[in-house]
Amino acid sequence: MPSSDVRNLLQCAVPTAAAGAVAVAVSGAVAGGKGALGAALGTVLAVLFMGIGLYVLQWAAKTLPQLFQAMGLMLYVAQLLLLLIFVALFKDTSLFNAKAFALSLVVATVVWMAAQARAHMKAKIFYVDPEPVKSDRSEKTGSSS
Repeated sequence: MPSSDVRNLLQCAVPTAAAGAVAVAVSGAVAGGKGALGAALGTVLAVLFMGIGLYVLQWAAKTLPQLFQAMGLMLYVAQLLLLLIFVALFKDTSLFNAKAFALSLVVATVVWMAAQARAHMKAKIFYVDPEPVKSDRSEKTGSSS
């Protein structure tokens, strides 16, 4: 993974993990251990889904640049649908607090998207690919030897 991709991933994952830590602390205080567990699972799930999505999006940008925008829209819709399915599957669980799980999942997803938008706006991306400079001496000196 190129360093710019890792930087982009970290700029998204770190704020999301911080928001997840706050969600775990608040859920633990409000709903006890099951609340903290639900918030932790929601945060981990959001980071996992969004991280995989970012990786796929970066792969699409490099290999299929003509489909980048369509892949991005399809990917975000698929991610949100999968997250909705997870919330629906675990809404009646007794392993953890489902409300803390759902709330932390939504909060982590929103924080990830906001951090990704900020990282993209701050990135210095060339809008024109610079051409390599030729280093042929005969063109510079004008001699034809």
